[in-house]
Amino acid sequence: MELTLTPMSEQELAPLRESLEEVYAEDLAAHRGLTPQAARERSASQLRELLPAGVATEGALLRVARVDDTEVGWIWVTLPGTPGAADKGSRAWIHNIEVHPAHRGRGHARRMIQLMEAELAQLGVPELGLNVFGTNTVAIGLYRSLGFEVAAQQMVKRLDPAD
Repeated sequence: MELTLTPMSEQELAPLRESLEEVYAEDLAAHRGLTPQAARERSASQLRELLPAGVATEGALLRVARVDDTEVGWIWVTLPGTPGAADKGSRAWIHNIEVHPAHRGRGHARRMIQLMEAELAQLGVPELGLNVFGTNTVAIGLYRSLGFEVAAQQMVKRLDPAD
């Protein structure tokens, strides 16, 4: 039972787009103070900008994770110097990593990142970054255990409306 990453097909991406847009919109509304409508519009716009040609988008690595013949999750990474990269320098960027609920807690996310790191190293990419919401303590623990370090931090304080 070895996990492998294979290039995602357009047929595999299609059902993920709606969910990806919805989940990102929920995160924007919850953590960035956007209205649900504004969050949905921003999420849809960013997804169109980042994946204009779907799986054929230059610089976008969309991979499906499988154990034997069973799909267990997927990962999306943008190469440096392409739209969606954290900077135009040398850092690739994890946009999304997901392990399907029935397969969580088995080390699949860890292995997906390790395999992506190996692929990026083969491409000569020296650095990999990601964003994680501060409330996602499980993911933060995983990323730290893989050697990720905090490079920036945003803080928020909720204010009560004036009466």
